[in-house]
Amino acid sequence: MQDPIYVKKAFSRIADRYVVTNHVLSLGTDILWRKKVGRIVAEWQPGKILDVATGTGDLALEMQRSCPEALVTGSDFCPEMLAYAAEDGVKETIVADAMNMPFDDDSYDVLTVAFGLRNMASWPDALKEMRRVLKPGGHLLVLDFSLPTGVLRMPYRFYLNKVLPKVAGLMTGEGDAYEYLAGTIEQFPSGVDMMQLIEANGFSQAEAKPLTFGVASVYTAVA
Repeated sequence: MQDPIYVKKAFSRIADRYVVTNHVLSLGTDILWRKKVGRIVAEWQPGKILDVATGTGDLALEMQRSCPEALVTGSDFCPEMLAYAAEDGVKETIVADAMNMPFDDDSYDVLTVAFGLRNMASWPDALKEMRRVLKPGGHLLVLDFSLPTGVLRMPYRFYLNKVLPKVAGLMTGEGDAYEYLAGTIEQFPSGVDMMQLIEANGFSQAEAKPLTFGVASVYTAVA
C-alpha cells in the first residue's frame, strides 16, 4: 500500500484543502492531538526540533508555540504543502525526502512526525534515517492513526473505509486519495507492534499512548 509517488501527487492536489478537511473529518480532534504532542515535547526542553513530513505545518506551528526557545524546522517532500506551511508561519522549511534527509548526523534534539511515517516507502529505513539525524539521547515522537480495540473497532473501520472517503471526496474532489489513506491505516502497525518496530531500528525506551479511544496514538522513544 505504500506508494510515495502517489502520495506526493495526491497531497500536491489537495494542499489548499488539506487542513480544513482534516479538521472536519476528525471533528477538530486532530488539533487536540497536536496540542498533546506540544506538551510532551516541551517537557524535553529541546534546542532544535525537526518536524518530518510537516505538510502544511500544523505540528511545526504547535512546536513553535509550545517550545518558543527552540529552533523548529519543518521538512517535507511536497513543495506545494510546504508553501502553505511557510505562509502560515513556519519559520524554517526545507524540501526534503524523509528517506534521505540532507541533514548531518546527530543534528537534532527532537524529531517529530505526524501522520507521515505511515506513507513512507519503508518504515524501517525511514526510522533508521530519523535515528541518524537525532543526537544520542534525543527523542523521537510519532503521531499517527491506529485502530481502536474492543467494541469501537468495527464502527470505526466502517467510518474509515466507507464514510471518510466519500466526505473527503466531496470536500476535495480527491476521494481516491482518502481511500488510499484509509488502506494505509489498516496496514500500519500500532501499539506493541509499533514499539517493537521502533526499537528494532535504532531506538530504545519506546512507549505508546493511545488517544481518543485508540483512534490515534503517540509513540515516543530515545535515540
